[in-house]
Amino acid sequence: MEMITGEKIKLRALEPTDLDFLYQIENNTDFWEYGDSQTPFSRFVLKKYLKNSSKDIYEVKQLRLVITTLDDAFLGLIDLYDFDPKNKRVGLGIVIKDKEQRGKGFAFEAINLLCDYAFKQFDVHQVFAIVLEDNAQSKKLFEKAGFINTAVKKDWVYFRDSFKDAFLFQKIKS
Repeated sequence: MEMITGEKIKLRALEPTDLDFLYQIENNTDFWEYGDSQTPFSRFVLKKYLKNSSKDIYEVKQLRLVITTLDDAFLGLIDLYDFDPKNKRVGLGIVIKDKEQRGKGFAFEAINLLCDYAFKQFDVHQVFAIVLEDNAQSKKLFEKAGFINTAVKKDWVYFRDSFKDAFLFQKIKS
Protein backbone atom coordinates (compact mmCIF):
# COMPACT_ATOMS: atom_id res chain seq x y z
CA MET A 1 0.00 0.00 0.00
CA GLU A 2 1.25 3.43 -0.85
CA MET A 3 1.37 6.09 1.84
CA ILE A 4 -1.62 8.44 1.95
CA THR A 5 -0.46 12.00 2.53
CA GLY A 6 -2.53 15.02 3.47
CA GLU A 7 -1.72 18.58 4.47
CA LYS A 8 -0.83 17.81 8.11
CA ILE A 9 -0.65 14.03 8.35
CA LYS A 10 0.29 10.76 6.69
CA LEU A 11 -1.47 7.41 6.86
CA ARG A 12 0.81 4.44 6.48
CA ALA A 13 0.81 0.70 6.91
CA LEU A 14 1.86 -0.85 10.19
CA GLU A 15 5.54 -1.76 10.49
CA PRO A 16 7.26 -4.19 12.86
CA THR A 17 8.85 -1.15 14.53
CA ASP A 18 5.35 0.03 15.59
CA LEU A 19 5.17 -2.64 18.30
CA ASP A 20 5.68 -0.28 21.26
CA PHE A 21 3.19 2.27 19.93
CA LEU A 22 0.59 -0.45 19.27
CA TYR A 23 1.25 -1.94 22.73
CA GLN A 24 0.58 1.44 24.39
CA ILE A 25 -2.69 2.00 22.54
CA GLU A 26 -4.08 -1.54 22.82
CA ASN A 27 -3.31 -1.71 26.53
CA ASN A 28 -4.64 1.74 27.43
CA THR A 29 -7.82 0.98 29.38
CA ASP A 30 -9.24 4.42 28.50
CA PHE A 31 -9.76 3.11 24.95
CA TRP A 32 -11.31 -0.26 25.82
CA GLU A 33 -14.81 1.16 26.06
CA TYR A 34 -14.70 1.99 22.34
CA GLY A 35 -13.50 -1.37 21.04
CA ASP A 36 -14.12 -5.05 21.51
CA SER A 37 -11.22 -5.73 23.87
CA GLN A 38 -11.33 -5.72 27.63
CA THR A 39 -8.09 -7.51 28.32
CA PRO A 40 -4.48 -6.52 27.78
CA PHE A 41 -2.46 -7.75 24.82
CA SER A 42 1.01 -9.20 25.24
CA ARG A 43 3.90 -8.08 23.05
CA PHE A 44 4.01 -11.63 21.69
CA VAL A 45 0.38 -11.46 20.49
CA LEU A 46 0.91 -8.00 19.00
CA LYS A 47 4.06 -9.18 17.17
CA LYS A 48 1.98 -11.92 15.55
CA TYR A 49 -0.70 -9.36 14.67
CA LEU A 50 1.91 -7.08 13.08
CA LYS A 51 3.27 -10.02 11.09
CA ASN A 52 -0.20 -10.64 9.63
CA SER A 53 -1.19 -6.99 9.23
CA SER A 54 -0.10 -6.94 5.60
CA LYS A 55 -2.86 -9.38 4.63
CA ASP A 56 -5.40 -8.13 2.12
CA ILE A 57 -8.55 -6.36 3.35
CA TYR A 58 -10.62 -8.76 1.21
CA GLU A 59 -9.23 -11.65 3.27
CA VAL A 60 -9.22 -10.23 6.81
CA LYS A 61 -11.99 -7.59 6.38
CA GLN A 62 -9.83 -4.98 8.15
CA LEU A 63 -7.18 -2.40 7.32
CA ARG A 64 -5.32 -0.66 10.15
CA LEU A 65 -3.13 2.35 9.42
CA VAL A 66 -0.84 4.49 11.55
CA ILE A 67 -1.53 8.22 11.63
CA THR A 68 1.66 10.30 11.77
CA THR A 69 2.60 13.91 11.37
CA LEU A 70 4.42 14.80 8.16
CA ASP A 71 7.70 14.43 10.07
CA ASP A 72 6.70 10.90 11.20
CA ALA A 73 5.66 11.55 14.82
CA PHE A 74 3.04 9.01 15.94
CA LEU A 75 -0.46 10.39 16.46
CA GLY A 76 -2.79 7.40 16.46
CA LEU A 77 -4.44 4.63 14.51
CA ILE A 78 -7.29 4.54 12.03
CA ASP A 79 -9.07 1.36 10.98
CA LEU A 80 -11.39 0.16 8.32
CA TYR A 81 -13.25 -2.86 9.74
CA ASP A 82 -16.17 -5.16 8.93
CA PHE A 83 -15.42 -4.68 5.23
CA ASP A 84 -18.40 -5.97 3.27
CA PRO A 85 -17.64 -5.88 -0.48
CA LYS A 86 -21.02 -7.44 -1.37
CA ASN A 87 -22.97 -4.62 0.28
CA LYS A 88 -20.22 -2.07 -0.45
CA ARG A 89 -19.72 -0.80 3.10
CA VAL A 90 -17.00 -0.60 5.69
CA GLY A 91 -16.72 0.61 9.29
CA LEU A 92 -14.24 3.24 10.41
CA GLY A 93 -12.64 3.62 13.82
CA ILE A 94 -10.01 6.11 14.93
CA VAL A 95 -7.96 6.90 18.01
CA ILE A 96 -5.59 9.80 18.62
CA LYS A 97 -3.35 8.58 21.42
CA ASP A 98 -2.47 11.75 23.32
CA LYS A 99 -5.11 14.19 24.54
CA GLU A 100 -2.82 17.13 23.69
CA GLN A 101 -2.99 16.14 20.00
CA ARG A 102 -6.80 16.02 19.86
CA GLY A 103 -8.78 18.94 18.48
CA LYS A 104 -5.98 19.98 16.10
CA GLY A 105 -7.56 18.63 12.92
CA PHE A 106 -5.48 15.44 12.68
CA ALA A 107 -8.45 13.06 13.13
CA PHE A 108 -10.63 15.11 10.76
CA GLU A 109 -8.00 14.94 8.03
CA ALA A 110 -7.36 11.23 8.66
CA ILE A 111 -11.07 10.42 8.38
CA ASN A 112 -11.44 12.35 5.14
CA LEU A 113 -8.30 10.83 3.61
CA LEU A 114 -9.33 7.28 4.50
CA CYS A 115 -12.95 7.75 3.37
CA ASP A 116 -11.73 9.03 -0.01
CA TYR A 117 -9.35 6.07 -0.22
CA ALA A 118 -12.11 3.57 0.67
CA PHE A 119 -14.55 5.06 -1.85
CA LYS A 120 -11.97 4.95 -4.66
CA GLN A 121 -9.82 1.91 -3.83
CA PHE A 122 -12.48 -0.48 -2.52
CA ASP A 123 -15.51 0.96 -4.35
CA VAL A 124 -17.60 1.10 -1.19
CA HIS A 125 -20.91 2.94 -1.24
CA GLN A 126 -20.73 3.91 2.41
CA VAL A 127 -18.45 4.24 5.39
CA PHE A 128 -20.02 3.94 8.83
CA ALA A 129 -18.92 4.66 12.38
CA ILE A 130 -20.36 3.65 15.74
CA VAL A 131 -20.12 6.44 18.33
CA LEU A 132 -21.10 6.12 21.98
CA GLU A 133 -23.82 8.42 23.29
CA ASP A 134 -21.53 10.31 25.68
CA ASN A 135 -18.71 10.87 23.19
CA ALA A 136 -19.65 14.41 22.14
CA GLN A 137 -16.22 15.09 20.63
CA SER A 138 -16.50 12.11 18.26
CA LYS A 139 -20.08 12.94 17.30
CA LYS A 140 -18.99 16.46 16.38
CA LEU A 141 -15.96 15.15 14.48
CA PHE A 142 -17.94 12.70 12.34
CA GLU A 143 -20.65 15.27 11.60
CA LYS A 144 -17.96 17.75 10.52
CA ALA A 145 -16.52 15.04 8.24
CA GLY A 146 -19.88 14.66 6.47
CA PHE A 147 -21.31 11.67 8.35
CA ILE A 148 -25.01 11.64 9.25
CA ASN A 149 -26.37 10.20 12.49
CA THR A 150 -28.95 7.74 11.14
CA ALA A 151 -29.79 5.41 14.03
CA VAL A 152 -29.59 4.73 17.74
CA LYS A 153 -28.47 1.31 18.89
CA LYS A 154 -30.08 0.99 22.34
CA ASP A 155 -27.92 -0.47 25.14
CA TRP A 156 -25.33 -1.37 22.50
CA VAL A 157 -22.16 -1.29 24.60
CA TYR A 158 -21.73 -2.86 28.02
CA PHE A 159 -18.75 -1.50 29.91
CA ARG A 160 -17.99 -1.21 33.62
CA ASP A 161 -21.38 -2.44 34.80
CA SER A 162 -23.61 -0.30 32.60
CA PHE A 163 -25.06 -0.17 29.12
CA LYS A 164 -24.68 2.76 26.73
CA ASP A 165 -26.50 3.65 23.57
CA ALA A 166 -24.45 3.99 20.41
CA PHE A 167 -25.15 6.07 17.35
CA LEU A 168 -24.71 4.85 13.81
CA PHE A 169 -23.08 7.51 11.63
CA GLN A 170 -22.98 6.97 7.87
CA LYS A 171 -21.22 8.71 5.03
CA ILE A 172 -22.72 7.76 1.68
CA LYS A 173 -20.62 8.11 -1.46
CA SER A 174 -21.86 11.05 -3.51
